[in-house]
Amino acid sequence: MNSDFIQTLVTTGKLAFWTTLILFLLGLPIAYFLAYSRFRLKAIIEALISMPMVLPPTVLGFYILVAYSPQNWFGQMMEQWFDVRLAFSFGGVLIASIICSLPFMIQPLQNGLASLPSSLKEASYTMGKSSLTTFFRVLLPNIRGSIIIAVAMTFAHCVGEFGIVLMVGGNMPGTTRVASIALYDEVQALNYKAANQYALVLFLASFVVLTIIYSINKKTV
Repeated sequence: MNSDFIQTLVTTGKLAFWTTLILFLLGLPIAYFLAYSRFRLKAIIEALISMPMVLPPTVLGFYILVAYSPQNWFGQMMEQWFDVRLAFSFGGVLIASIICSLPFMIQPLQNGLASLPSSLKEASYTMGKSSLTTFFRVLLPNIRGSIIIAVAMTFAHCVGEFGIVLMVGGNMPGTTRVASIALYDEVQALNYKAANQYALVLFLASFVVLTIIYSINKKTV
């Protein structure tokens, strides 16, 4: 294995790890809010969160790239206030990956929380527990399967993401070059041996994730 191959896998793993971790921390309160709230605009918020599942990644990547431009308020603010240009950088790809992977984290968590009987919360409140204690000590332990599925799906989706990474981050070795883009490059260069290495890694990652998900579903049936 050459250094470029290792470096690409490290970049891929780093992107998937940080995307999954940040989304887990953001997804828990969002999923809780969507699972238990009752307000008129809830369907609109759920639709916006689910958009990356049906919208072509290149479309989402294009609009994110436009937002990163110094000609737009967000890109201008990041450049003037923080001296940061997000386009074609790891940070920019990370933000895009978080947006693109939102539904893969939030939907399993929301479904898991919504499936719990209301008696669990009521019993906890009756015993004098706060909402925060009830969430961490009562609700979360009862949706372990949903948490594992959400984390696994988010990580796997990020590992295999192609379109949005290419649009927002380009193909910069050591910075934004991930395994899916490297695979495409190697095929274009007719370097099938290297392409097979990347394809095998992506195949095994997907297989492991699906095995975990089906194993959890089998235990919960």
